[in-house]
Amino acid sequence: MKNFVYALVAIFALVSCDKLDELTKFDIEYKSNVTIPSTVGIDVPFDVSTPDVETNSESKFEVNDTRKDLIEEIRLKELVLTITSPDEADFSFLESIVIYISAEGLDEIKIAEEVEVDSNTGNSLDVDVVDVDLKEYIKKDEFKLHLETVTDEVISRDHEIEVNSTFFVDAKILGL
Repeated sequence: MKNFVYALVAIFALVSCDKLDELTKFDIEYKSNVTIPSTVGIDVPFDVSTPDVETNSESKFEVNDTRKDLIEEIRLKELVLTITSPDEADFSFLESIVIYISAEGLDEIKIAEEVEVDSNTGNSLDVDVVDVDLKEYIKKDEFKLHLETVTDEVISRDHEIEVNSTFFVDAKILGL
């Protein structure tokens, strides 16, 4: 009978730890904007960068009852590009895109890409993310996104793009 009680206590403790562990997992969202300039030709690679994106990580971690030193990992969960101007535009002009992240004192690394953009893509593009730990970048005060793009058709007007990124954060349970 004692073994049965110990087994029940052990199961309860494991389930409780799993539930606690879920409380230390959360998402952080960032929004930035870039302009893809009108092009002169096709198949011409060009780069654009977002302005510095303030992470506000200290306050975002605090809202989720954690601190920078308790973060185990941060991974890009989703990156969606949306054309905000011109209204009728879509991503059919884009052949490919690679997105990098950089922050002060850290190397620039690839975080997302779309090797072949479908010509039927509308004004929103959900880019394939790379599975890499980004905690050091998000723990900084700010980061920058750098977009390497190749067009496969001429665009006569600048395209304003909103970059929405969602990062998954996993922190230690009670500092353990």
